[in-house]
Amino acid sequence: MSPFELAEPRSLKAALKILDANDPSVRVFGGGTALMLMMKAGVFQPTRLISLRGIEKRYAKVTSGQDGSLHIGALITLSALGRTAMVKKRAPVIVDALRTLSNVRVRNVATLGGHLAHADPHMDLPPVLIALGAQVVTAATTGSRTLAVADLLTGYFETALAPNELISEIIVPSQTGWRSAYIKLTTRAADDWPTLGIAVSLQTDGKVIQDARFVVSAATEKPLRLPSVETALRGATISDAVLARVGEAAVAEAELTGDAHGSAAYKTELLRVYAGRAVRKALAA
Repeated sequence: MSPFELAEPRSLKAALKILDANDPSVRVFGGGTALMLMMKAGVFQPTRLISLRGIEKRYAKVTSGQDGSLHIGALITLSALGRTAMVKKRAPVIVDALRTLSNVRVRNVATLGGHLAHADPHMDLPPVLIALGAQVVTAATTGSRTLAVADLLTGYFETALAPNELISEIIVPSQTGWRSAYIKLTTRAADDWPTLGIAVSLQTDGKVIQDARFVVSAATEKPLRLPSVETALRGATISDAVLARVGEAAVAEAELTGDAHGSAAYKTELLRVYAGRAVRKALAA
């Protein structure tokens, strides 16, 4: 690797001041799991790295909003997130997804903010957070803003973040009345990158589905909500016929891409079958 400068600010404000929006060779990191791989491969050669590990500890904690929401600091490690009792109780689907997210060595270092900002379409938590209706709070020297996770991820390894903007917090709204599930399909080990990911959240009244969020990932350039599937679920009482329509609606709307994990045709058949299974898993949650 080429030599680079390492800055270790003690506050988020200080980190933002030294982040040069006009120099793409300057990069911030929390855990640095993806960044280090890119540097070792020669894909990215920084002139300066800004470590966020020394900034305020509140950015690595989970707190509760008065409305039952979860406020998750962007620097919390994925392992710590999965161990947090509040998350286990209010959003257990996050903990479920984390069990097979990469491996424990990565989870011990990788941060939630970096997980989202990297914008790899194979990541497990972005579709889950979109299904939960989560938002991110960003920070910049000009101020902060809040946007939906679905709006943060704009394309293949692309986000809506400005060059001098960082994720500071993730907000998961109260999930009272909602049931959620995530299905991850891999061609090799259970903790491998998914061939297809499906996240579902359902609001029910007895056996009737009142509202739905259905998100497909890994087989697409970014996690995508599928409105046609959500429409098919609203007002429905689940049956084999309804789930068959859900699967057909999913493959009709989603534009899937092939890669080393499987062809587009293979992923299409997976989606057709597992769309309904993901819905049943959410109803059983």
